[in-house]
Amino acid sequence: MKTALFDFHLPPALIAQEPARPRDAARMLVVDGAHLEDRGVGDLPALLRRNDVLVVNDTRVLPARLTGKRGAAKIEATLHKRVGDAPEGDEEWLAFARPAKRLKPGDRIEFADDLAAEVVARQGGEVRLRFAQAGAAFARALARHGRMPLPPYVRRPGGATAADARDYQTMFAERDGAVAAPTAALHFTPTLVAAIRARGVGIARVTLHVGAGTFLPVTAEDTENHVMHAEWGEVTREAADAIGAARRAGGRVVAAGTTALRVLESAAADDGTLRPFRGETALFITPGYRFKVVDVLLTNFHLPRSTLFMLVSAFAGLETMQRAYAHAIAARYRFYSYGDACLLKRAA
Repeated sequence: MKTALFDFHLPPALIAQEPARPRDAARMLVVDGAHLEDRGVGDLPALLRRNDVLVVNDTRVLPARLTGKRGAAKIEATLHKRVGDAPEGDEEWLAFARPAKRLKPGDRIEFADDLAAEVVARQGGEVRLRFAQAGAAFARALARHGRMPLPPYVRRPGGATAADARDYQTMFAERDGAVAAPTAALHFTPTLVAAIRARGVGIARVTLHVGAGTFLPVTAEDTENHVMHAEWGEVTREAADAIGAARRAGGRVVAAGTTALRVLESAAADDGTLRPFRGETALFITPGYRFKVVDVLLTNFHLPRSTLFMLVSAFAGLETMQRAYAHAIAARYRFYSYGDACLLKRAA
């Protein structure tokens, strides 16, 4: 499909720079075919049914943005994917670097007295970095010196703040590995989750470590020529069984975010059977995709020409989403990571 079909104009003033407070005070547009309804995230429990299962992503965002020096030159690096074949005792990551063109294999980047990396390889703006720590020691060093990797449309001239370190992490975050938040889940609070459980709705946890590629626009003129960045995910036997039980009881599968949806669809067989899954997925969903598992999707409002807007257009229908986004813009909904939400029913 032509990428231009997924373009739209968004007034910059609608790009949220701070989250709603409290988190569940955000607005929520309910999209059910031609029917659009303005609600709030706090209304979500009333829109769910007994025996539904809400699937959340339990990934935890790493403070993956580092600033250092190669000699006298300042270097910024955003780690986006751990490489699994590093020598024992080392940790290797792929990173987007600025300026990357001056880096070459063998260069050393000093991020702090106790954190440095060697450039192993470079391709375009991406470098492979080898750190002399691994595991818990690397995690501690990253916690000391890294910053939250906010998306580029959240303007922080001085870098992410202490508030961002809290705001850009979901209440479900448990498993380190993401460099971008599963933003639909940012809306949840303990009070909201308690109300959802009181409706007889189950909650299942899956993992997809969101990569920085989620921020990249689709530059190809046709979607067939776009290459997705692979991300690591897992659906455990426990989660697969809970979701299967909910479906057998007549409940719907409600994905809290496109990341939860993508790992579920990656784990599903063609007949819709959900099985345990552990590994990488580069699933790219565009209109025409046949959904196997997910019935309802809670998600934020996405960038034009992005893989995420393509996904929601596949889920609810391109014309439906074009109309929904036009309504959201006219009604001054807040867009992107810290913005408002929409609740989508899957098109028949």
